[in-house]
Amino acid sequence: MKVGIGQDSHRFDFSNKVKKLVLGGVVFEGHPPLDGNSDADVVLHSITNAISGVTCVNILGEVSDNLCLNHGITDSRVYLAEALKYLNDSKIVHLSISIECLTPKISPRIPEMRKSISQLLDLPENSIGITATTGEGLTQFGRGEGIQVFSCITVI
Repeated sequence: MKVGIGQDSHRFDFSNKVKKLVLGGVVFEGHPPLDGNSDADVVLHSITNAISGVTCVNILGEVSDNLCLNHGITDSRVYLAEALKYLNDSKIVHLSISIECLTPKISPRIPEMRKSISQLLDLPENSIGITATTGEGLTQFGRGEGIQVFSCITVI
């Protein structure tokens, strides 16, 4: 058994009126997008980093930059799929995600996010825990400047 921890954070891009806010593969309409070269899906980036913590192969950075900047692939689901390739015969059996932000409200969308992530990881929805907090406004994320996510995966 191995455990991987991943983290990622992005600021909101309040000036971008075209890009969508995507979290866990789910579009959140009516909210500013996150700043980044890709779709900046901070949830999927955190999961990708957690997988990298198990496989010791960093995807976010050189690999994702190549996919994004040289091949125009901005969909974070592709980066996650790339990370999954390095698990080989190992299998993710549980995923815990903690999201810190003031906006959007995460709790009403947790079922959608769990379903999306379940499909991406081929993991039962009841093996994916998602919690959300504003952190009592103690950080930039809790004050509405961006979103921070921590993920912890268990792999056998």
